[in-house]
Amino acid sequence: MKIATWNVNSIRSRLSIVIDWLKQNPVDVLCLQETKVIDSDFPREPFEEIGYSLAISGQKSYNGVAIASRTPLTDIKIGFSSILNRQLATELDEQKRVISGQLGAVRIVNLYVPNGAALDSDKYEYKLRWLATLRDYLAHFVKEKNTELCVCGDFNIALDDRDIYNPKGKEKHIMSSPMEREALENVLALGLKDAFRKFNSETGYFSWWDYRQGGFSRNRGWRIDHHYLTPKLYEKAVACTIDIEPRKLEKPSDHTPVIVEW
Repeated sequence: MKIATWNVNSIRSRLSIVIDWLKQNPVDVLCLQETKVIDSDFPREPFEEIGYSLAISGQKSYNGVAIASRTPLTDIKIGFSSILNRQLATELDEQKRVISGQLGAVRIVNLYVPNGAALDSDKYEYKLRWLATLRDYLAHFVKEKNTELCVCGDFNIALDDRDIYNPKGKEKHIMSSPMEREALENVLALGLKDAFRKFNSETGYFSWWDYRQGGFSRNRGWRIDHHYLTPKLYEKAVACTIDIEPRKLEKPSDHTPVIVEW
């Protein structure tokens, strides 16, 4: 089983890149973030032509998540409010950032975590509330018997200094502040482990590079796109890799695919 996660930064702008990548890398599941398109305008046909079914949750111009899978997912859940019966979950679901579905004994959870903008902004507080709600959402699935979790997506958080090309001043930088890291650690305390770190403990491996100032050519990146697995699935994992090839193409996403295999 191979599952990839990829923030495509507009599926319509990056469609040919994504479809070509799938043809060359026919993963079982591809989780997409920042699709930036309403559901009725999502380009379904190119995916279906190469054998993928789709589960989507989108909005105009911003956010949006989708899962393309060779075997159709079952029990698809869209948003926090599909599980959590509370006002905050409904409010957070106005931004389309959460979708999950069942594939055999594995629930695949695809996330686009808010960026947070700046430490002194309302968006930062929103991000922390969102992560706290994510913990409650995932706790529901952790309690289910005979179900393992693959929680993947763009987390907009570098969990430790190895995930940043230059961690100097990280405490004051969005995506690496202590409160963000603590919020994500609280989520992972449910029993989730970073698949990439099972196979590689070094720095210098990133999944996002700023378009500006030669970010990619100088490898000035951050590792913010992750796969987190529950214990049994973590033990079964045989690889987790970052494919930087799509980032080399003309007009690429600023992110690149990360693939886990078990």
